[in-house]
Amino acid sequence: MWYNNILETIGNTPLVKLNRITKAVSGTILVKVETTNPGNSIKDRMAVKMIEDAEKAGLLKPGGTIIEGTSGNTGMGLAIAAVIKGYKCIFTTTDKQSKEKIDALRAFGAEVIVCPTNVDPEDPRSYYSVSSRLAREIPNSWKANQYDNLSNTQAHYEQTGPEIWTQTEGKITHLVVGVGTGGTISGAGKYLKEQNPAIQVWGIDSYGSVFKKYKETGIFDKSEIYPYITEGIGEDFLPKNVDFGVIDHFEKVTDKDAALMTREIARREGIFVGNSAGAAVAGLLQLADRLTDNDVVVIILHDHGSRYMGKMFNEDWLRERGFLADEKLTAQSILKKRGEVPLVMADVEQSVQETFNTMKTLNISQIPVTQQGMVIGKVTESDILNALLDNPALKSAQVQEISTPPFPFVDLRTSIDKISSLIHKDNQAVLVEDEYGQIAIITQYDIINAISG
Repeated sequence: MWYNNILETIGNTPLVKLNRITKAVSGTILVKVETTNPGNSIKDRMAVKMIEDAEKAGLLKPGGTIIEGTSGNTGMGLAIAAVIKGYKCIFTTTDKQSKEKIDALRAFGAEVIVCPTNVDPEDPRSYYSVSSRLAREIPNSWKANQYDNLSNTQAHYEQTGPEIWTQTEGKITHLVVGVGTGGTISGAGKYLKEQNPAIQVWGIDSYGSVFKKYKETGIFDKSEIYPYITEGIGEDFLPKNVDFGVIDHFEKVTDKDAALMTREIARREGIFVGNSAGAAVAGLLQLADRLTDNDVVVIILHDHGSRYMGKMFNEDWLRERGFLADEKLTAQSILKKRGEVPLVMADVEQSVQETFNTMKTLNISQIPVTQQGMVIGKVTESDILNALLDNPALKSAQVQEISTPPFPFVDLRTSIDKISSLIHKDNQAVLVEDEYGQIAIITQYDIINAISG
């Protein structure tokens, strides 16, 4: 058996039991692994459905341009379909999305425009507004509008919901889904509730999003909105595809819990999925006290972990945000092991000779150069030697004349691996500001001492 094109392989994704992460949770916890779709995400389903419905309605014509604001996954589905069907694609996205997602869209020939995250949807710079403007300006174009295009919900009503019902033999009691556009939870949830009205549909939301409060109070509270890191779920507006009547409960999950659980799913279950999957599983664990031994829970795992290699699967990225426990040595622990050592610095106006004398007296090989207390450069033994070989008279010149760019600054949480990568023959140290606002220096010797000590 073969398929006529890649679009025919969309759907019929596997349902897999979680074993280790949910060991202490009552009931049977299953995950629907949507990474087996050709675009490695659940968004392939609704992307093709939106295109097919637009073709039938005459909104998308041969040779046309598909335009969409997307965090990456919907764009991937649209781009794959566009390759098969002969359309062009222009996508707008936000600067909080991973580089891997943006590069993946471009790999399929799509044009990608990156817009700022921290602006209102109505702002002309937002990725919503830019995509709408392009749709107005470009001839023979069609904006998919995944947030308000109800073909999104319909795709999951026709495909995802029936698949889950069949795969669980009608035994499902709870559906858990991260809510972004709302199409997955609303479509699949509607179908499942039609089969059994007792099924509970739980939406996973992010702090900084408006969904949970709106569901519980009916109030759209702009004070709830603030920037967050978790990708693919939560919104700062109300998409038409979010059917609050289908969703029984919203559970908020922190950025940290979502990121760390994303890693745990790979490490403990061998399933390599993305950020919204981590949020969904973390949300289910927060709700574990509502489950019984007879419950059968299905969690949607939206997309693939390969799109988050620079973020959730990057330890330095996690440490910079305070998400990762201090398992390895960091700048802070290196300084603690070394003890308090006053940092000696040279003012820009002191002479090269004075600076060298200081270094010789203290037996140090490099020194930061400051101007009015601010670090603006550095001088090393090699800098002084090379300068005096070229012009011996420079020994009476101000040190700023031979200084070079300053040592790089690192955060207290920066790992020893990152610090080591910054120290080399052309850069012999890094600077760090401690918790008291004092500047300290870390050299190769300090790293060796910390490791061996």
